[in-house]
Amino acid sequence: MTSIQDIDEKVRLDKWLWAARFFKTRALAKAAIEGGKVQCRGERCKPSKEPKVGDELTIRQGFDEKTVIVLSLSQQRRGAPEAQLLYRETEESLERRERATAMRKAGALGLATDGRPTKKQRRQIHRFRGDADSRAND
Repeated sequence: MTSIQDIDEKVRLDKWLWAARFFKTRALAKAAIEGGKVQCRGERCKPSKEPKVGDELTIRQGFDEKTVIVLSLSQQRRGAPEAQLLYRETEESLERRERATAMRKAGALGLATDGRPTKKQRRQIHRFRGDADSRAND
């Protein structure tokens, strides 16, 4: 078994993202790069770009945006503990993601509704909108 120290000098960015377990497949990694969701040193890049040790990558996945520093290169996908040795997330990125998660959780509490409006509430909505014909639909 080879270790992460057996570094291949050249590796494609999409392959590295897959090996570091940011994406489940290389195709998803390639689509994210082409869609502008992955940036290297603040610039858009191509899937064939060769990351170097020390490069700063910004990766957007869903609501989260991670800023990571490349610590090692690998072309093989291994277990999560070994994959985490390939990069280090910056402190600012961790704080930003934690704040965003807290904001989303706090905002989700305010979005809860009581379900469908009652008949009385529907009448008030129709009155507010000025719908004259909609009273027949109640």
